[in-house]
Amino acid sequence: MVSRAKPENYYLGSMSKRAFKKYLTELPKPSLEEQLLDLYERFPEVKKYYDFVFNPKEDRLIQEAQMKISNEYFPIRRKRPRGRRSVAHKFIKQYITLGMDPSKLGDLMLYNLEIAQRFEADRNVPEAFYKSMMNSFAEAIRYISFHGLVHDFKSRIIAIYQVVEDRNWPFYDGFSRALDIID
Repeated sequence: MVSRAKPENYYLGSMSKRAFKKYLTELPKPSLEEQLLDLYERFPEVKKYYDFVFNPKEDRLIQEAQMKISNEYFPIRRKRPRGRRSVAHKFIKQYITLGMDPSKLGDLMLYNLEIAQRFEADRNVPEAFYKSMMNSFAEAIRYISFHGLVHDFKSRIIAIYQVVEDRNWPFYDGFSRALDIID
């Protein structure tokens, strides 16, 4: 049984970071260890975080994400592709939270766009698809630019933009504005 001693100024609202810090420093070490173990066992997100921190295996995680993203557009077991951007976005958001290497994450962001462009090449996709890809493109460029990785990914970014231009995608202006960030 995990001890659930409540701090003196406990109330039903959220605890401030300062109060939480004070609570942690006052806890005996065995109680703190018990609480951390309880969190690890009880919450999958906490387990995922500690698994990543102690054994990141970033390359394997990126590979798994790429396979699942690819399966959205070019399914192996189903007949019909789903083409949901949300699958890639979920991985990207999770990896940002975990603190994954920015170059690996930038690679995944661009991979998502590249595979979506291959999918779009021979299909009639709805306008929402293009808007979603524009948002993904802008997000990737902001992230890559923020982490100073433009030089590493510039050729892929330009290639993605070139496809948008050549195929006359809707929301072309949005793609163009996103590209202005790196100029």
